[in-house]
Amino acid sequence: MAEPNDQVTEESLSEVPGLLADMDALLDRIAAADLSRCSDAELAAVAQAQERAINRMTFQGNRQILELSDRNVPRAMGFRSLTNFMNVQLRVSDPGRRKAQIAATGRFRQLSGQTADPKYPTLAEAFTRGEVGSAHVRATIDILDTVPQRLPHDKQVAAEATLSELARRHTPAEITALGQRLLAHLDPDGELTDDADRKRKRNLWLNQQNAQQMSKLTGHLDPETRALLEMMLAVWAKPGLNNPDDPDSPSGAESDADPDALKEAADRDNRTQAQRNHDALTALLRAVFTDGLLGKTHRGLPVQLIIKADLNDLVRESGVATTATGSLMPIADVIRLAAGAQQYLAVFADATALPLYFGRAKRFATQAQRLASFARPDGEVCSAPGCDQPATHVEMHHARRDYAKGGSTDIVDLAPACPKHNRMVGGGVGQFSTGIYDHGPHTGRTWWRRNSEPGAPPNPPQINRRPDIGALYTQHLDHARAHLHPPDPQTPPPIRDNLHLTETIPPPISVIEARLALRLIERSR
Repeated sequence: MAEPNDQVTEESLSEVPGLLADMDALLDRIAAADLSRCSDAELAAVAQAQERAINRMTFQGNRQILELSDRNVPRAMGFRSLTNFMNVQLRVSDPGRRKAQIAATGRFRQLSGQTADPKYPTLAEAFTRGEVGSAHVRATIDILDTVPQRLPHDKQVAAEATLSELARRHTPAEITALGQRLLAHLDPDGELTDDADRKRKRNLWLNQQNAQQMSKLTGHLDPETRALLEMMLAVWAKPGLNNPDDPDSPSGAESDADPDALKEAADRDNRTQAQRNHDALTALLRAVFTDGLLGKTHRGLPVQLIIKADLNDLVRESGVATTATGSLMPIADVIRLAAGAQQYLAVFADATALPLYFGRAKRFATQAQRLASFARPDGEVCSAPGCDQPATHVEMHHARRDYAKGGSTDIVDLAPACPKHNRMVGGGVGQFSTGIYDHGPHTGRTWWRRNSEPGAPPNPPQINRRPDIGALYTQHLDHARAHLHPPDPQTPPPIRDNLHLTETIPPPISVIEARLALRLIERSR
């Protein structure tokens, strides 16, 4: 992704870069200062003043992000969106949360060129002064966004001023409790919330995976959706039903199960209600996929569970695989699904009989080419640098030469590109040129280069190379071990007796052959 110009030109008319340089030097002095010479009261005052400064800097950072957005700088620099720019370029840890702060406290530029007042002006003023921090702002916004829209405007203004004032003196947890009391005061009979409010607040989020590949599902359901979900759980989440740990557990709805088998399974069921709800949702989604209710294809890929696994991980039966939607799945689950003969769950070999070369006969990539593209290194995401859009959200881009200019629809000429980056390829300044490396360590990978101004030196080509976490970890582990336990130069290196066995066994090309190869190695030891 294009890098910003780190050097401030002499023609700059703004004093902000110089002020930030002064502040950076001042922070160095503060960091080097001796806190032990402060009295207890002085140390408490210093900590309070520093937190206030942090809050003020956060607000100023939001101003700069808003200005960047107004000028469309992220797109000009080749980023997919403002969120993508904040994540990659500014290193913002939670762009969604920062954007919510900006939407509530920022001054947006109108079509007339004038800047509008913030959505919550009193809260914005407190944030500007550093009297409230990010957590206070978030808790206040959560309450204010639930104020009924039918409430008269003056009452909405008073509610915002009241809660913002409370935020100056209370903790975020206290703001939430006090805000609920404020809502009860505004609408004691619950008559102001209508269907428009419910439609505005409905949402469902599938959050990022954690270190255990688990994901948190959060949302607000309208009454109809809640009622439908409750009915589904009532008939699919009964004790004994859809239990993945019990091979004799009936699947589907309660009415489809044998009563005696269901009773016996219920007696063996030790799951909590929450776990049964989870397993019922899994079973329902499997049934939806099996019945084909989601359609046959999505962006050229089959609507199935598509998984890419490393052959070495399959041999070891450890590690994680990648799905076409960008999620990670433990190898143990991959092997279990392979035993169930799920479609498009495969290990891609070096050669394939699928037609992948079409020349000029077709413009759009085939399903076989989409699957082969996903299986390539880094094929699970858009090929543009810094982009993380998964394979189910990308198109196939003629990376070597545009189809309209004579490009061929061959797998070696195609690369995954999300719709926004695909539309950003062109010959204009600020657009992207693309190509494919034919030689060197990046052979076969797609490079992207942002077009520079006429007469300016060309920007360097970049690739969207995903970090090799395993190799990086091994490198640091070796360094740590060498530092803590340096080798004795008098001791010869150990001899690995079974090394020749792994070299003589041909590489397996299926899950079954991988497991057989592993057993062969274990028996020979």
